[in-house]
Amino acid sequence: MRLATAKIGATVMAVAATVAVSQAPANAQTAEHQVRYTLTSAGAYEFDLFYLTTQPPSMEAFNADAYAYAKREKVNLAAGVPWVFETNLEDPQWAIMTVSSTARGGQAAPNAHCDIAVDGVVVVQHDDPYNVRCQLSQW
Repeated sequence: MRLATAKIGATVMAVAATVAVSQAPANAQTAEHQVRYTLTSAGAYEFDLFYLTTQPPSMEAFNADAYAYAKREKVNLAAGVPWVFETNLEDPQWAIMTVSSTARGGQAAPNAHCDIAVDGVVVVQHDDPYNVRCQLSQW
């Protein structure tokens, strides 16, 4: 009886392993990464932003219709209050954010700071008095 129980147990384990292995590719999906763009400013200022919102299938597709994958907008920031945008990308190397502003007479430089975080880790950052650009390797 003990021998029969051991054989049945081994057979059940073998079948379970086969099912698990055969189902893995069917359940496997391309992992997306959380990408977070952040812009901060030392002073209140208006900025022009350009950033990728959706990953294009190729650079050719992006060049053909950039605004199908990216957004351009004006934002007014208060000093120290961040602007944040989050998206998911299969390949976070597509992430890009460019920020520009103009000098205003009698007003101090905003001292802009941008960063891009992937899955919660800041991977690139840039500081400049007026214009910052944060991008990863696809650009």
